[in-house]
Amino acid sequence: MCTYFKIKKQLDRFSVDVEYSFDKGVLVIQGESGAGKTTVLNCISGLKQPDEGKVIIEEQLVFDGKTNIPVRNRQVGYLFQNYALFPNMTVEKNVTYGIKNKKEYRDREKRKELLDYADYIMETFGITHLKKRYPGNISGGEKQRVALARAIVTQPRLLLLDEPFSALDVKTKEVVYEEFAAFKETLGIPTILITHDPRESELFADHRIFMKDGTIQEQ
Repeated sequence: MCTYFKIKKQLDRFSVDVEYSFDKGVLVIQGESGAGKTTVLNCISGLKQPDEGKVIIEEQLVFDGKTNIPVRNRQVGYLFQNYALFPNMTVEKNVTYGIKNKKEYRDREKRKELLDYADYIMETFGITHLKKRYPGNISGGEKQRVALARAIVTQPRLLLLDEPFSALDVKTKEVVYEEFAAFKETLGIPTILITHDPRESELFADHRIFMKDGTIQEQ
């Protein structure tokens, strides 16, 4: 099941012009700040529209100019740099937010399966005890776990991670690295990970590209 993107998008200083495909594992995108890496993720997810190009997720065409499937229907999990948790929702409601938008949620039996899976994910990430707390009352490492759980719990076809570990202290990073490595093997969700950290690239990359000024310099 292939994920493919060919994206052209004009920015202020340069034009993003990239093309790549991979079938499984983790694609790591490295490069300096402002190289266009986040623009690539935004175009894949549907948050931004490429000026031209094509995006295919698990064999489904989601964008080619004529076709432009909305964000909510692309089945993409996105973990933003700032986590983007809803401050007025509890941890539990943040994690289950995407589930409640799935059409399967209307069926009583499927709803129970989805909520049981959410409980499993929260337990695995060690955040069950935080269920009734709000994002403003938990640590940075806990916020990161909640955001990653929210991205995974909808069982996306593609997972997009934008510098997901950058705000964590060294000790917390090591714990989260282990958790993410386990989920990488267990769930097998094709993932695109943006990172500046060479160690993260070495730990997780099955494929790797380096971007500069909107283009792929090395792969």
